[in-house]
Amino acid sequence: MSSYQGDLRPLPGARYAIIATRWNPKIVDALVAGARKTMLEHGVTAERLDIVHVPGAWELPTAAAALARSDRYAALVALGCVVRGETRHYEHVADECARGLMRVALDHGLPVANGVLAVDEHKHAEARAGGAHGNKGEEAALVALEMADLQRQLHEAKR
Repeated sequence: MSSYQGDLRPLPGARYAIIATRWNPKIVDALVAGARKTMLEHGVTAERLDIVHVPGAWELPTAAAALARSDRYAALVALGCVVRGETRHYEHVADECARGLMRVALDHGLPVANGVLAVDEHKHAEARAGGAHGNKGEEAALVALEMADLQRQLHEAKR
């Protein structure tokens, strides 16, 4: 019986990308800093790490799809923050962003780590961007590394 589990190390020569929103910059900048630091600490060189900025969470799947089509990346990390407001706009943006990122991952066979916070209040985002609940950017970066390695293993096992 075979057993597979990804390692937290970059694939040799692989590129990774962090896609980040410009909306809610205090929160997203902290998420990006956490993801970047984690990638570098786990062996991804700065030359092999790209950071792509988009206006908001709605645009993340479009950018992720363009990066996936380039065939340059082993994994993508999507980071953003959507805070509930007085209208249903929150649900539309948060839900469709998540659905779009999953679609990119499935359509392209590329790990896309969803580090987009969808929170009720700004203080909940602060707790997840380096506060009491850690840094979800760091967690998303670890997911991207592990899944890229796991997909490599599964691809090699097919042979």
